[in-house]
Amino acid sequence: MPKPPFTPRPVPPSTVDPLRRALLKAGLLSAAAPLCQPLLAWGATVTGGVVNDITGMNPVTVTQVATPRSNADIQQALRQWPGPVSIGGGRFSMGGQIASPGSLHLDMRRFNRLLSLEPRLRLARVQAGMSWRELQQWIDPHGLAVKIMQSYANFSIGGSLSVNAHGRYVGLGPLVNAVRSIVIALADGSLLSASRQQRPEVFFAAIGAYGALGVICEVELELTDNQRLERQVNRMSLNDYRDFFFKHVRADSRALMHNADLAPPYFQMATAVTWRVSDKSLTDSRRLTPQGLRYWLQEGAIRAWAELPGGPVLRKKIADPLRFARAAVLWRNREASLDVASLGRIADAEHSFVLQEYFVPVAKLEHFVTAMATILETHKVAALNVSIRHSPADAGTVLAWARQEVFSLVLYYRQGKDEAARRQVGQWTRQLIDAALAQGGSYYLPYQLHASREQFHQAYPDAGKLLALKRVLDPASRFRNQLWNKYLMV
Repeated sequence: MPKPPFTPRPVPPSTVDPLRRALLKAGLLSAAAPLCQPLLAWGATVTGGVVNDITGMNPVTVTQVATPRSNADIQQALRQWPGPVSIGGGRFSMGGQIASPGSLHLDMRRFNRLLSLEPRLRLARVQAGMSWRELQQWIDPHGLAVKIMQSYANFSIGGSLSVNAHGRYVGLGPLVNAVRSIVIALADGSLLSASRQQRPEVFFAAIGAYGALGVICEVELELTDNQRLERQVNRMSLNDYRDFFFKHVRADSRALMHNADLAPPYFQMATAVTWRVSDKSLTDSRRLTPQGLRYWLQEGAIRAWAELPGGPVLRKKIADPLRFARAAVLWRNREASLDVASLGRIADAEHSFVLQEYFVPVAKLEHFVTAMATILETHKVAALNVSIRHSPADAGTVLAWARQEVFSLVLYYRQGKDEAARRQVGQWTRQLIDAALAQGGSYYLPYQLHASREQFHQAYPDAGKLLALKRVLDPASRFRNQLWNKYLMV
């Protein structure tokens, strides 16, 4: 007898991420009177909203904010609203990628239903505002795990798709490689389904396009098995790391997750962390990372590294050895459901902790790290960590950040919020971009918009193809944000 169809239930309110709830409140800072009745169908709608991101450095005043819950809400909003439209999810981008002045802002975080789950086929179809953590809560009871995602589970799935995120998954590369199909709402309110077989030009342009073509409404994702993983830590010279990675990680079918950390100013020493499939007993039986925890120790350590004169030595001699002293055997979902809250307070009144990311051909890793170290030390950057990941070449997205096999280098640093600090960051960021471009690499777009237009087009030479398709699908350039206001609009 055939199995009855799966009927999804709403995620219980008790499972809503408290950090996500707080960010929702932060995004609606200037709520005013309700709008007229026709607009209420879009969801909770206010006027005069200020939309910001997790760094607190990119406030954008939008004309209206809507929180759709269905495809029909999004379609109606696009048909009734005559002006520009911006789209936001978890708000973890760091340069205005989610908002544009005077726009209707679609806050997607309540657009988070599970539409279908097929455990035997390892497929899930979701509304794009769902967070990875919410998806994990649905699939973990079936022994399933997300195939590709970034390191933290707070992000929205649609947001991750719009930046074509990647994580620590060995050999899997960007998120596009785990996506079967999408449904996108276009500027005229129509819905378009796209996949590798159906409208592939839209599929490969919309993924990684930061909302330039429309609103990604639905995503069909490939899943995989949840497995026990054992953490293995190896310390070595950076000069030995590349050989170690390809011999002992990339070639090992049991190695599922991997990254290596450089702890500034010790750029020539790498700590490689690999999670391998294991049948050993769990050291932590929790299937998912608990929500709502306070990470006092981690927050204190990060601030000490950033603020104390001896912070880097403290990390090298005490913090890192203690962090890896104990054996760790965890469920894959436990390690994949990390909470951004573990990083502590990202922003205060004067400073923010910020990310950047650079991609370089695998043979150029050591050359780029040397250049990076020189630039950061010259400008006295408060660099806390550089995480190295690997990716094969992109499967064909128009804005591919990996046009060939690359190592990525994720820089985590602390900066001031005043204009002088921002100018200084812009100066050394453009130097780092030039260093990556000189090695045949590129840089990642979800962060502050310090790159020149020339640097952007050199790093993303097919941006013209995206613009050409946008002129067809969005001829009035309704879909906007600060990223495209700077680099794509004429």
